[in-house]
Amino acid sequence: MKAIAALFAATMISATAADLTSIPFKDIKGKETSLKDFKGKVVLIVNTASKCGNTPQYTPLEALYAKYKDKGLVVVGFPCNDFGAQEPGSADEIQEFCKTKYSVTFPMMEKVHVKGAEQHPLYAALTGEKGAFPGNVTWNFGKFLISKDGKPIARFEPKTAPDSTEVVSAVEKALGN
Repeated sequence: MKAIAALFAATMISATAADLTSIPFKDIKGKETSLKDFKGKVVLIVNTASKCGNTPQYTPLEALYAKYKDKGLVVVGFPCNDFGAQEPGSADEIQEFCKTKYSVTFPMMEKVHVKGAEQHPLYAALTGEKGAFPGNVTWNFGKFLISKDGKPIARFEPKTAPDSTEVVSAVEKALGN
């Protein structure tokens, strides 16, 4: 599960990065899945939390998903409790919170670790020493854009809003718009 790529402008990398689609994870209901389920789609991976100052980003994430899902974008949320214990809830509580508070319809996955000894292999491939974008996720709502062929192409820091020109332009470029 090694991803090899050259870093460009601290956020963009070469299209030669390793394919991430074979790394397994579970959806929020516990069903085995992987990025293979989104084959041919552009995927925006986001580590989420329900009790964070960045939690309102669920609104523009859902808007981005709604605007571009028919063109091939999938936003995928990975709840994470690694930062300030800001995602303490169970899968059911997270799902209910996302649905009732932010009307989230994009896919949510099981809670994962994005850093540390228990780091999920997907995040190791994205941020590990030999990952696509070396360097730990710094907080909740870090974002990674994955191309239609399963390769990481951009990283956005937690404070970068999902509706920022930077993110929207990268999504549109990846979609071929």
